[in-house]
Amino acid sequence: MMANDMEHDGQRAETAPETDVKPEARAEDNAVALASLITERDELKDRVLRTLAEMENLRRRTEREVADARTYAVTNFARDMLNAADNIRRALESVPAEAASTAEGPLKALIDGIELTERDLAKTLERHGVKLIEPQGQRFDPHRHQAMFEVPNAEVPNGTVVQVMQSGYVIGDRVLRPALVGVAKGGPKAAANPADAA
Repeated sequence: MMANDMEHDGQRAETAPETDVKPEARAEDNAVALASLITERDELKDRVLRTLAEMENLRRRTEREVADARTYAVTNFARDMLNAADNIRRALESVPAEAASTAEGPLKALIDGIELTERDLAKTLERHGVKLIEPQGQRFDPHRHQAMFEVPNAEVPNGTVVQVMQSGYVIGDRVLRPALVGVAKGGPKAAANPADAA
């Protein structure tokens, strides 16, 4: 039995690998491997965070584009409808004020019908985000108004809209058509707008 044990130990000694690796070297290898894994983890974490940020930016941009598409989808149609609104306004303005106030019978019905049509068209446009620009008495804004001429007027501040030739319209926050206006010239300087200073 002892011979067997010795023989068995001899085989064990032959098959056991020789380990000349010192514990300090093994610890260094483990530290290097750990540092490598930590670096790889940090890189992957950074990639995941960047991907999440890109996805969030894409989601926000898509939401904004969808909202813009909803708001401005009717732009071309609305621009075409402004011609009809202008013609209706011209029809009402072509009737003298005195004739309109004393009109009776079919003429009165015609005038009332045209006024009703104008109000209904304005409500429909407004329901779809198209709003009338009413610049009369306001300071001239080159982004919303188009100056057609200057009017010498010392009673109002310089740069004030004193006459509107054609109404302007906006859709959302974009100008659909600028208002055609006459601007005062020669009056006192307009007071600085606190919003402009900011």
